[in-house]
Amino acid sequence: MSDSRLQKLEAMLSEAPDDQLLRYMLAMELEKTGDHDRSLSLLGDLMNSTPPYVPAFLMAGQQYVAIGQPDEARSVWKTGITAAQAANDDHAAGEMTQFLNDLA
Repeated sequence: MSDSRLQKLEAMLSEAPDDQLLRYMLAMELEKTGDHDRSLSLLGDLMNSTPPYVPAFLMAGQQYVAIGQPDEARSVWKTGITAAQAANDDHAAGEMTQFLNDLA
């Protein structure tokens, strides 16, 4: 099922390459398949877009922790907290703050 879902997401994204939600969904699906490089690349693009896609920071940090890169997770979450606050997303800022505290 995962390959089919990947194919569907990639097809939809080819028609709407700037769709942040589709790019995020593809990144999450790639993570499930273990393609962390491609997933983190997509999340990085979302974090650097204007405006930044706040959920990307949360998930990239969690993925970095899962693959044993806690320093990268800390950096992503710190930047993500700032992006979430700028977007008035207190919930996401709070979640990332908690993840940072738990990682310490």
